[in-house]
Amino acid sequence: MNKSVITITDAEFETEVLQADQPVLVYFWASWCGPCQLMSPVMNLAAATYSDRLKVVKMEIDPNPVTVKQYQIEGVPALRLFKGYQLLQSTEGVINKEKLLSLLEQHLNNN
Repeated sequence: MNKSVITITDAEFETEVLQADQPVLVYFWASWCGPCQLMSPVMNLAAATYSDRLKVVKMEIDPNPVTVKQYQIEGVPALRLFKGYQLLQSTEGVINKEKLLSLLEQHLNNN
């Protein structure tokens, strides 16, 4: 059980996300992105709250162009929720804690 957000790269994406045993929330961010600073505590909260049934990872977009292109990340912050090779949910822009938690509940309670 990992209760914190794990940093990953293009090379780790398949193993850490697509081959994971549980759903994975991928948080795409950039060091130059002001709104991304607002999302970090929300991501940490999601990781701590759902650590028993969700893995939360983050990927910086600039050093990882392959995944960014593959999943059409057009702006940051962006979120992609995966279960296996299936993309369940996708958002762009800042979302607040309540919206994120309700979005996760919707998917995690269907398991």
